[in-house]
Amino acid sequence: MDIDIVANDILDTSGLLCPEPVMLLHNKIRDMGQGDIVEVIATDPSTTRDVPKFCTFLSHSLLHQEEREKTYHYFIQKS
Repeated sequence: MDIDIVANDILDTSGLLCPEPVMLLHNKIRDMGQGDIVEVIATDPSTTRDVPKFCTFLSHSLLHQEEREKTYHYFIQKS
């Protein structure tokens, strides 16, 4: 990974299927402070569609997303 984003927390949703990763992300974001960053780890390919839509809809910043060996990583900053 060539980025220097430091997450305040990690949310590992590995093994969970839609809609669980986004539901857990919604709960996590609610408990975070404004400007905090969470790294979400997921294995469900539908998160590549769902997580960016979640961020757009709720005005959170998707700072970075990438796939590493069939695992999806998202860095989201709470607005």
